[in-house]
Amino acid sequence: MNHYLSLCLLVCIGTHAQNTVVYEEGSIVPKMNLSEIAWMEGHWIGEAFGGITEEIWGPPLGNSMLFSFKLVVDNAVAFYELGHIRQVGETLVFELKHFGSDLKGWEEKEEVQRFKFVKREDNRIYFDGFTFEKISNTEINIYALIEQADEIKEEVKFNYKRQL
Repeated sequence: MNHYLSLCLLVCIGTHAQNTVVYEEGSIVPKMNLSEIAWMEGHWIGEAFGGITEEIWGPPLGNSMLFSFKLVVDNAVAFYELGHIRQVGETLVFELKHFGSDLKGWEEKEEVQRFKFVKREDNRIYFDGFTFEKISNTEINIYALIEQADEIKEEVKFNYKRQL
């Protein structure tokens, strides 16, 4: 089994961390418009998991913002993610799927990881286990609450710089 599979970004239900929050069942999902996170659009490069991370976010179009993620370790792709933030009624949802370097999906064919919008505060957009933070027009942070294979739960910070 690929050891990067253990790095699969899985939201840890019921766990709180410094920069992430979790959706509490039964909570009302607040109103939010896709235009409020349009600042994510662009080509972003950072470092995490011992390698280079790349995220490319498209503009809001068709009630969604499409993204791709790539982790490169030792000059080889470890895994990809493909997903979007989409407008659902008067709120947002963050959805993604993982793929190995051979583009074989990690989730079952019909399975999609979904993360509800929780709140917006200043320069941060909070989803269930993920936080998108605008530092400036050229720098962002994404915080992800992950679960390792040994069930240790931790928050990982991805710091990205915009590529021009």
